Amino acid sequence: MLAYDGTDYHGWQSQPGARTVQGTLTDAARRAFGPDARVTGASRTDAGVHALRQTVSLGARVTLAGAAVRGALNAALPRDVRVLEAREAPAGFDARRAASGKRYAYLLDTGPIASPLLRRFAWHVPWALDLAAMRAALAPLRGRHDFAAFCAAPGREKDPVCVVRAIHVLRRRDRVAILLSADRYLHHMVRNLVGSVLDVGRGARAPGWLAGVLAGRDRTRAGPTAPAQGLALVRVLYPR
Repeated sequence: MLAYDGTDYHGWQSQPGARTVQGTLTDAARRAFGPDARVTGASRTDAGVHALRQTVSLGARVTLAGAAVRGALNAALPRDVRVLEAREAPAGFDARRAASGKRYAYLLDTGPIASPLLRRFAWHVPWALDLAAMRAALAPLRGRHDFAAFCAAPGREKDPVCVVRAIHVLRRRDRVAILLSADRYLHHMVRNLVGSVLDVGRGARAPGWLAGVLAGRDRTRAGPTAPAQGLALVRVLYPR
């Protein structure tokens, strides 16, 4: 189980010439456990996106207790990537293929002045937001739908159908969190949904507009893409 601040990384997936979380973790694993170590993550988070509990498969020719694996990796990793837990998995376990769903959270800082402590982890939107309207707009998106209207261009070759199991909008003082649980996600799907529902929250669109955008399957009709720093992978779900 891995947590990371994604601010200074070009996303999860290893890329030539770019600093990525997977690349950084693989380098640490190979220094600790040998050149054959390999790493697979459950979710390919984008550049600047964070994770509270990313699940990772680590394959290596070592026999160590989970606490020893965690200690060895954390000693070799930079401070913005931490192994929270390590334990032996069943033979052939693949963190990505075995996952049945993922939960993401998007954090908004709605105070009149941006909090310097949240600048890496929240989108500052100093507007009065109508949370009831936002909840009403998001409600029709629950269930199995074609989410092509909220998919960025690089992901449009994939199956656009996803099952959204839950959507919540929560407030605590000047902080608003949008929580989403689904079986799978399209490229920039959560960030595009957040950018769109904020148009509803600030009164620029009626709540029923979002369902029309979903049905139209046209990305140009949806709202802007929310910036990456507010998004975090909260948890990866697996069958019991």
